[in-house]
Amino acid sequence: MRFYLTTHKRHWIKLTDVPLFLKSEHFAVAVKLYPALGPYAVDSGGFTELQRHGQWTRTPRQYVDDLRRIWEHVGPYDWAAPQDWMCEDLIIHGGQVGKTVFVGTHLSVEEHQRRTVANFLELRSLAPDLRIAPVLQGDNVPAYQRCVQLYEMAGVDLRAEPVVGLGSVCRLQSTRKGAEIVTAMAAHGFKLHGFGFKTLGLAKVGHLLASSDSAAWSSHARHRPALPGHPHKNCANCIDYALGWRTRVLEKARSAAPAPPSPITPAAVCPAASHAQLPLF
Repeated sequence: MRFYLTTHKRHWIKLTDVPLFLKSEHFAVAVKLYPALGPYAVDSGGFTELQRHGQWTRTPRQYVDDLRRIWEHVGPYDWAAPQDWMCEDLIIHGGQVGKTVFVGTHLSVEEHQRRTVANFLELRSLAPDLRIAPVLQGDNVPAYQRCVQLYEMAGVDLRAEPVVGLGSVCRLQSTRKGAEIVTAMAAHGFKLHGFGFKTLGLAKVGHLLASSDSAAWSSHARHRPALPGHPHKNCANCIDYALGWRTRVLEKARSAAPAPPSPITPAAVCPAASHAQLPLF
């Protein structure tokens, strides 16, 4: 599984070859772009767009132009997210968490799914040469199954896609419901990317994902003292802390992963077979 380190620090692209997950809008406002040292993927920034505005403020054409500039100056990315529509209750109904206000789209889950698929089709039409990944949206297993059907009816073979994003699972990633959603979608044979999956989620279903990403290192660091020798108050924007955190998450995920099945040998099927003289024909 490829684990992308999510960061708003776009210049990290020139500092590390660790896989990074970066928002397209941070590239869009940059005067200078640096070539990437390692693999990276591009987030469309959909959560922030819908949280703040309840709609997309960038057109598909603008987004494609941003992606093309990134591709040409930073280098080919693994894939880019579409301008999808998350299905969390806060995104749809609005509300407030701490100081963060969600204006709400006040649309149905079904409409969010329809718009997600329609946007993917439009982006693919505008830029078939760019690596734009389909994303599944929903709020429970039947809803995600419905989203799969929408792609199928549109002629999109999700099993043939290099990656299929699994949206609206970040806050469910460590729960039983989240595990059920991942398991159901993995059963289709999709190469899934889990948005926002970290330690607990990866321990449960990391073996079912092709990739995942997380920015949790930043909030983790914000509540701890800075690393020894670091002059800042905390390491919430520190690449050293982020890389160390990523290493620890992967180590925990590997230790929690199910053991691979033992290969079947003739001796395992029949103990005598390991000593028998097999005919040479």
